[in-house]
Amino acid sequence: MTKMHGTTLGEALITLLEAHGVDTVFGIPGVHTVELYRGLARSKIRHITPRHEQGAGFMADGYARASGRPGVAFVITGPGLTNTITAMGQARADSVPMLVISGVNATSTLGKGLGFLHELPDQRGMMEKVALFSERVTEAAELPDALARAFALFSSARPGPVHIEIPTDVMVKPADGIGAALSNAAPPAPAASAIAEAARLIKASRRPLILAGGGAKQADAALRSFAETLGAPVVETANARGLLHRHHLCVPASPSLKAVRAVMADADLVIAAGTEFGPTDYDVYGNGGFVLPPNLIRIDIGADQIARYASNVAIQTDCAEALGALLTELGPAHVAAKNGESRAAAAREAALAELKPDYIAQVRAVEAIRDALPGAIIVGDSTQPIYAANLYYDHDRPAGWFNAATGFGALGYGPPAAIGAALAEPEAPVVCLTGDGGFQFTLPELGAALDGEAPVIFVVWNNRGYREIENSMLKRGVEPVGVSPAPPDFCKLAEAYGMASERLTSIGDLGHALKRARAAGKPRVIEIVVD
Repeated sequence: MTKMHGTTLGEALITLLEAHGVDTVFGIPGVHTVELYRGLARSKIRHITPRHEQGAGFMADGYARASGRPGVAFVITGPGLTNTITAMGQARADSVPMLVISGVNATSTLGKGLGFLHELPDQRGMMEKVALFSERVTEAAELPDALARAFALFSSARPGPVHIEIPTDVMVKPADGIGAALSNAAPPAPAASAIAEAARLIKASRRPLILAGGGAKQADAALRSFAETLGAPVVETANARGLLHRHHLCVPASPSLKAVRAVMADADLVIAAGTEFGPTDYDVYGNGGFVLPPNLIRIDIGADQIARYASNVAIQTDCAEALGALLTELGPAHVAAKNGESRAAAAREAALAELKPDYIAQVRAVEAIRDALPGAIIVGDSTQPIYAANLYYDHDRPAGWFNAATGFGALGYGPPAAIGAALAEPEAPVVCLTGDGGFQFTLPELGAALDGEAPVIFVVWNNRGYREIENSMLKRGVEPVGVSPAPPDFCKLAEAYGMASERLTSIGDLGHALKRARAAGKPRVIEIVVD
C-alpha cells in the first residue's frame, strides 16, 4: 500500500488514481472541483481540457477503446455531470470502461432544494439510472474502497461507466494514512462442465460458425486459433472489426444482411463470443428477420447478458479465456470442418453484392483510409460511410475500428473520441471520420486536439446535411424537414484554430492527403465535398 500524510481527500484521490495506473484525465475544472485539482499539477497524470463535458466523456471513451484501460473524466456537479450523461450512455451501450468523478454540493445541503449553485434534486439517484453504479464518498476512508470497486468491475465483469461523487466539504477533509486498495479481480473462470458440454457439441458439428462481437476484440490470437481448429467462418459485428483481417474464415459483414443470415441459418452450431445480439447489429433494418440460432453456445463475461437469451451452453468468462479452454478440451486431434473456407468466401461475396452502389463507393472510401495508413485507428461518427462500412468492411487492426453508429448512437461522438484514442496510442495514426452535421455537435474540440498535441486527422464527409436521415424520410414518404443545416467553411474554421486543412472533391485524392497529414504529425482537417 502507498501511504500518504498531510493530504486532503482531493489530493489523495490523485495519488490513488496513479496507483491504479491512471495516466490521463479529461475534464473542465470548476468551483465544485477545485479541490480535486490541488494535487494534479504535481502528479504524473496528464490533464486534457475539452470544450464541453460531453467531450470529456467521449474522450474518455475513445481512450478506453484504444488502450483497453479505463478512461477517466473529472466534471463538476449539476450541468457538468448532466452534460456527461450522453457519453456515459454510449459507454454503457458498448461496454466501455469509464470512470466519471464529479463534485456534488456540500453534504448538509443535499436534497433540501435550497437553490445552491448547480444543485440537482438527487444527483446520485439520477446517475444510478445510467452508470453501472454510483457511489458517494463521505469520509476519506471510503475513497480507496470506492475506487477499488470501480477498477475491480472494469477488470472482472462486463464494463461500462461508473460514477463517484465527492461533496465539496468532503474534498478538503484530512486523508492522512489512507492507501490504495488495489484490485487484482479477474473474470470468473469458465465452468468445467460448460466447457466439456460445449466441446461435445463442437465435436458433433459439421458446419460450425462463430459470431464475434465487441467482447472478443481483445482475443484476436485465441479467436484465430479457435476458428482454424473448427474450420468455422467468423461473422463480425461492427465492434469486432479488425479481428482476423483478410483471413480466409473472416466474414466482416453485418448479421443484418440476408447473405450473412443465410450462412448463420445453414450452420448446425453457432458459437457467439462477446456479442449481445443487439438490433443495431442483428436487425438494423428493423424487419424482424433475425432468428436466434437454435443450437447456440454463448460466451460472455456478463451473467446478466447470458441470461437474456436461451442457449444450449452458456460460458461466463472472458472470451480469450473461454476460447483457450475450449481449444484445450478439444485437443490437437480435433478435425476441422472441410467447408469453412468456402462458406466464408461465399458469404463475403454475397454480402458485398447485397450493398447498393453508393454504399459500395463509401466502403471503398473507408478502405482508402485503411490502405493509406496501415494500422490506423479509425473512429467514426454517425455518417454515411460509417453506416456503409458497418455493413461490410474489413479493418486491419484489432480494436482499431469503432464508432457511435450502433448501440446508443450518439451524434458528435467521433471527434472527441478520436482525440482520446490518439492520446492513448500516440504511435498509431488516428483518423476521425465524421459528417458535416455530426462534426458541428463537437466542433470546438479541435482546440482540445491542439492543446493535447493529439495528431488526429479529421476527415469530414460534407454532404451538406443529415443525408442519411433525409433518405430515411423519403423512403417513408415523409417530406424532408430539418435535415439541411448549413455547414460552415470547415477549412476556414481549421485555419482559425491554427490548423492546416485541405478540401477534396475526389475520393481518389484522399490517400495522398492522408499521407501528407500523417507526415505533418499534427491535427489536420480534410474535407471531402460530396454531391
